[in-house]
Amino acid sequence: MSRKRIADAACVLGCLALGGLLLRFGDAGWARPGADPALSWRADAVVGAVGSLLVWYRRSSPLFVALLLVPAGAVAGSVTPALAVSVFAVAVRCRARTAIVVALADMLSVIVYFLLQTDPRHPLAIDLVVRGAILAGALGWGLFAGAQRRLVASLRDRAARLEAEQQLRVEQARLTERTRIAREMHDVLAHRLSLVSLHAGALEVRTDASPDEVASAAGVIRSNAHEALGELRAVIGVLRDTSPFRSIEAPQPTLGDVPALIASSGALYECALEGSGPPDATIGRTVYRLIQEALTNARKHAAGTPVQVVVIGAPDTGIRVEVCNPLTASSGVPGSGTGLIGLAERVELVGGRLQHGFEGASFRLTAWLPWTTDHG
Repeated sequence: MSRKRIADAACVLGCLALGGLLLRFGDAGWARPGADPALSWRADAVVGAVGSLLVWYRRSSPLFVALLLVPAGAVAGSVTPALAVSVFAVAVRCRARTAIVVALADMLSVIVYFLLQTDPRHPLAIDLVVRGAILAGALGWGLFAGAQRRLVASLRDRAARLEAEQQLRVEQARLTERTRIAREMHDVLAHRLSLVSLHAGALEVRTDASPDEVASAAGVIRSNAHEALGELRAVIGVLRDTSPFRSIEAPQPTLGDVPALIASSGALYECALEGSGPPDATIGRTVYRLIQEALTNARKHAAGTPVQVVVIGAPDTGIRVEVCNPLTASSGVPGSGTGLIGLAERVELVGGRLQHGFEGASFRLTAWLPWTTDHG
């Protein structure tokens, strides 16, 4: 049995028990010799029991149950607990004006009940005060519970809407970053293919070229073709923005542009890269964009604080990038988080990993990237 059904059964039993208590001390259960009440105690008990059983349906049809109980309250005193429960149900699930009207109708039924008694046990004022106190408590509690229920429902809807909007922002950030990567790779790929075409055209025209010149041009063609294939593998599956309004961009940055970027920001820089040659252009661009976004976030959320950038790596261990800045009083300024989402997408596309978070009084961003070269 569900919790709601258990609560319904307990509510019915409670109404029956309280109705029996009111029957014992009410007009039907007590009458002077020769004075007949409007209803015998048996009839009053039946009406009270039926009214208590109607409480079972207060969730599905609160207003209908309350309207059925109003005339019952005019002839039977044992139905008072059921009246209170029905007023509570209406206050929870209906408008406040409707609940107030139902409560007033129940109060008017007290006057009808009093007029039907030939020898009432209590004055009308006492009946009005007792039932009025019960109904007022049920009405106030129901209005409060209804307002709280609507507030919780609205907060849940808002949380669900915010979660959906955040998911859309995350997906948009990923798509934007993929588009940006594809655009960068497209430009680089076009450059490499133009070099291949240029040197192939030179070989076609220079029929008198020496063997050394032919070998040099062939090496350039082979190298650029190999690099173009690597760029093409990375860009496959990522859509490129073909909007005619896209602005013309500067040449894509490389790992060699990182020192100038850091110098312009005033950050502390430590670089220890081993190996005979630098990693390929895709990894270099990823390192540059990662440091660029990290410096932007540090300038936005911790302006004026020293930022430390460390880039270490080797062909057999990969590249490790760390950006750390201390927290300030303004570090709690909220952001959309899409920049870090875009970075994570960019790093994952090249097979790396990204971590970020608070460490004591500092914010640290750490990334690991594989070391791949232009020749494999």
